Amino acid sequence: MKKLLITEVALRDGSHVVGHQFTKEQVRSVTKQLSAAGVPYIEVTHGDGLGGSSLQYGFSKVYDIELVKVAAEEAGNSTIAVLLLPGIGTIEDLKEAYGAGARMVRVATHVTEADVSKQHIETAKAMGMEVVGFLMMAHSAPPEVVLEQAKLMEEYGADAVYVTDSAGAMLPSDVTARIRLLKAHLSVDIGFHAHNNLSLAVANTLAAVEAGANRIDGSVCCLGAGAGNTQTEVLVGVLDRLGYETGIDLYKMLDLADDVRANILPALQDITSGSFIMGYAGVYSSFLRHAVVASEKFGVDARDILVELGKRKVVGGQEDMIIEVAQQMAGKKVSIS
Repeated sequence: MKKLLITEVALRDGSHVVGHQFTKEQVRSVTKQLSAAGVPYIEVTHGDGLGGSSLQYGFSKVYDIELVKVAAEEAGNSTIAVLLLPGIGTIEDLKEAYGAGARMVRVATHVTEADVSKQHIETAKAMGMEVVGFLMMAHSAPPEVVLEQAKLMEEYGADAVYVTDSAGAMLPSDVTARIRLLKAHLSVDIGFHAHNNLSLAVANTLAAVEAGANRIDGSVCCLGAGAGNTQTEVLVGVLDRLGYETGIDLYKMLDLADDVRANILPALQDITSGSFIMGYAGVYSSFLRHAVVASEKFGVDARDILVELGKRKVVGGQEDMIIEVAQQMAGKKVSIS
């Protein structure tokens, strides 16, 4: 029976859903229940990782280091993980998270920019942390490029490398091609993180497992950016039916899901037209709001803007391209002042 390691991301990716307003009490309660259910890794930070609380990304209700500390107090045998995006989070943030009780860090970069993770991975390893390389927007690069970048993270000392479908844009065949190639050429663990924009999160996660991934992500009640992530309680049940070992108590996860649905979730995660088109186009969830604004300004369908951005393979930080694309599609140059 194949052993799989699941990281629960509701207290990080799910932060987007609640506007980064998790309270200490909510984090304490959810962590305690996840630990009791046997979840091995619990990720806790602002939705955009350590240091993400800002005007640009949205201010947290509670400083994320404080949330890490609260989670660590309730973690039991579970490991508290944090996400760090170089350029948003810093080495000092990482040290603070370690001091608060985090023992795993996932260092996330765009799929073609693994080189910016070197100092963060090496520092975390020197501190004795378990380190995961997290290659975001992995659909936007061919499998050979994903492998090239994954090798860099392995070289820097990562214990595992993840193929991350940040936009929820992958089809099962896309997942299989990338995971299979990494499995054949890396000696470290291989992981996969899905989003549900095309209603394929569970299917894609199963494709990853079948292709050789032994680390996968889930989020209770599907809590996550866009259309949400792979729904943990559903994933655990499906994996059990298929004979995989997760060590997670299904009934306790279902009880937690009912609790989260009743007391935390502002609205059920759904595949709206906006979240679907982001997966269809393959763009970051943060682009939707800007595309809607540009649509109203230039009289161009926001969906067409997003599809064009996907064709141009824009990445996070290139939101200024939205105005340019809208102007070009409208066939006129308009001042944006």
